Amino acid sequence: MPQRGDELLASRRAKLERLRGRGIDPYPPRFRRSHTTAEAARAFAEAEAGGKPAPEAAVAGRVARLRRMGKASFADIEDSEGRLQLFLRSDALGDGYALLDDLDLGDFVGASGAMLRTKAGEASLDADSLTLLAKALRPPPEKFHGLRDVERRYRQRYLDLIANREVHETMRARSRIISAVRAFFDARGYLEVDTPVLTPVAAGAMAQPFETLHKALDRKLYLRIAPELYLKRLIVGGMDKVYEIGRVFRNEGIDADHNPEFTLLESYEAYADYNDVMRLVETLVPQVALEAVGGTNVERGGEVIRLAGPWARLSLHDAVAERAGVNLDDYPDAASLAERMRSLGVPVTYAESRGRLIDKLVGTFVEPQLMQPTFLTDYPVEMSPLAKASPADPRYTERFEAFAAGMEIANSFTELNDPDVQRARLVEQEELRIRYQGEDLDRMDEDFLTALEHGMPPTGGLGIGVDRLVMLLTGSRTIRDVMLFPQARQAGEAEC
Repeated sequence: MPQRGDELLASRRAKLERLRGRGIDPYPPRFRRSHTTAEAARAFAEAEAGGKPAPEAAVAGRVARLRRMGKASFADIEDSEGRLQLFLRSDALGDGYALLDDLDLGDFVGASGAMLRTKAGEASLDADSLTLLAKALRPPPEKFHGLRDVERRYRQRYLDLIANREVHETMRARSRIISAVRAFFDARGYLEVDTPVLTPVAAGAMAQPFETLHKALDRKLYLRIAPELYLKRLIVGGMDKVYEIGRVFRNEGIDADHNPEFTLLESYEAYADYNDVMRLVETLVPQVALEAVGGTNVERGGEVIRLAGPWARLSLHDAVAERAGVNLDDYPDAASLAERMRSLGVPVTYAESRGRLIDKLVGTFVEPQLMQPTFLTDYPVEMSPLAKASPADPRYTERFEAFAAGMEIANSFTELNDPDVQRARLVEQEELRIRYQGEDLDRMDEDFLTALEHGMPPTGGLGIGVDRLVMLLTGSRTIRDVMLFPQARQAGEAEC
């Protein structure tokens, strides 16, 4: 017995053949549009306000609603900027009015004519021509209930865009945010650069890489997990202020805050330290918010996040002591710290490094409570192999992470520029990798160390997760809501 979906597809195919039989090209190569739907509506409103004649317009878009009413019909079309009603009359369109018989929701059409206001008060285009631009052979998603299958929303994002206008608005906001970030750094004399995406060593962060093979070189390469070490090479080479906005790739799970590929901003400034970078961040974020979303207060989870600086500053040591009841100085090794954490009900094993255990403490007791913008500062050296040690206490480093709405949005170091100390730190990372197999640790990069031996000035570095910044500024619930094409399970794939 034929399924309802099969009948709909067959009906659309039949209409396609009827159109071709009448000599109508269902996929013409071009249409000259004079206005978007929003521009046509604005031009009409301005003409009305000024007592001028209604403007002529040629518009195009996807048919979102169609009401046939004998010799006069109405159709709503949507483009990227909005929706406009078409007033379709048989006496104005002549033989072209018959096109309505073979139109379906989802088809693209073009129409031209003068703007008017209907008796119901709606600005509309009184069409004197109607052109089919693309016949849709599949129906659009059901508008009233949208796409209920969340994975399908991400897997077939084009359907999500058709059904949900708010997705368009989020992606427009994302574009404005990235443009504002770029303008911020450009105005401060930073040079935007590109660094390799395929790298011989997956270094610069604690993450698992994706591997690939370069056939011509017969060599294993990795999709970069961070551009950090290449950007530092540029500082070594005398480029004092650089930044990059680009994709990075980490072979990790998917959750509300993580996607295996994401957009990262990294910047480096010679003769700066992490205090300078803190001031940079608490200037950058509210300025971008003001320019991109119109204000420095944003709402997330029912709470108003106030982005205007200065932001709170809290040492990691004090935060863990206050909120977890753990004085890190009393637990100098992984075994003793793991025992203390087990007594607090934190699931840990004895096969985890001290740095990873501290990260769990922060993630469990500290991070979820940091709703208002906060700099968590001075991380233990075990967690920060690329950061310079604090002169006040070499067990800790000049590092901060910026949190807002309970999630990390930025990470910064006063960069370690002593090549011998950096080598010792990376050797230790490789030793920890052997001891704690499966744990994400940094990697030795000999070429980077050679560059560092040529001398790198004191430098402040910054990394901002662009997708998380967009989440914060748009009030989005998950990272996948701010990406056009996030990773998604395939149809029929079970959740792990």
